[in-house]
Amino acid sequence: MTRYFSQEHEWIEIEGDLGTVGITDYAQGQLGDITFVDLPEAGATFGKGDSVAVVDSVKAASDVYTPVSGAIAEANGALADEPELVNTQAETGGWLFRITLSDASELGALMDEAAYKQYVESL
Repeated sequence: MTRYFSQEHEWIEIEGDLGTVGITDYAQGQLGDITFVDLPEAGATFGKGDSVAVVDSVKAASDVYTPVSGAIAEANGALADEPELVNTQAETGGWLFRITLSDASELGALMDEAAYKQYVESL
């Protein structure tokens, strides 16, 4: 599996034509304690950069943007009862949604882990 990162602090892990998307550990740290996550419906289609989900925290509500175009395959239902998984497992069990990619070439505009680390250090 290959993982990519966006400048908006989303990560996407690719397996075949399916991408699992979440927010980075850096992003969850900036948000503080997550209190609610509004997730997309399976089957909904989005273009790269569209707002797909909203993460509510004690500090603010923040949009989550899809790093690629496609159709939502699944939302992480565990977050309905445990939104804090985004804090404790931001880059594993706290994933937000899975998306079936409609244009894999869009991955080329994203950063690999080393580039994302440099990007965060520059902020």
